Amino acid sequence: MRKYFFNIILSILILLPFLVLTVLSFGRNWTHPSVLPATFTFDNWRTLLLTQSDLSQSVALSLFISISISALVTLLSFFTSKFISFSRWRRRWLLIAYFPYVFPPVILAACVQYYFLRLGWAGSTGGVMLAQLFITYPFGIIIFTSFWNERLHNMEQLVATLGGNTWQTYTRVLLPMAKGALLVCFFQTFLISWFEYGLTRLIGVGKVQTLTLKVFQYVNEANIFYAALASILLAMPPILLLWINKKFVFVKFN
Repeated sequence: MRKYFFNIILSILILLPFLVLTVLSFGRNWTHPSVLPATFTFDNWRTLLLTQSDLSQSVALSLFISISISALVTLLSFFTSKFISFSRWRRRWLLIAYFPYVFPPVILAACVQYYFLRLGWAGSTGGVMLAQLFITYPFGIIIFTSFWNERLHNMEQLVATLGGNTWQTYTRVLLPMAKGALLVCFFQTFLISWFEYGLTRLIGVGKVQTLTLKVFQYVNEANIFYAALASILLAMPPILLLWINKKFVFVKFN
């Protein structure tokens, strides 16, 4: 019985912030000392999503950047990590992969911003995506280094011994066995890119308005209703990925 009540209380505490944000996203004219906004309307959602507003464009831009980054990093880090895992300098390469995490993303962005400005890449979507690779690509390599082991190496040699070519080795052996790791890498790098603020803010010089930047913009403007709406949109992809991971990925690979 205690465990039952504990789970209820924990669920309430987890869902309470989302409930508050949802209420505020439909609110208007909230003044002290009222507990709730004076009026509730769909105008906030209609204005920001059903028209060609800045917020709807930010959502589309964030999805494009995050999906592109996660797909590219998953592909590149899969092959790069294989080379690193079986290299004689494995520890040195891994040490280099951890290096970008010595500094917070904001400091890292400040260090490389000069070069982006000189090359004319600052303030562009491509420049922001390139900057995000500095923290997502090494992270993908770190994820996959735990996947490659001597057993996989022996299986790869076995396929070659039996007459299989490189394409068959990857499509019929390595990639099917790496499905779990590939999905984990895709989900994790998507979330890193989705919530990234420091690199996007400095390298994008305020021109690349992702959804994360929009949330902070509304907060700085003291526009609590639009900030709540943007925060809900910001939290939706992680919740969806968590549900997919629990419903399909975790059950399938465990």
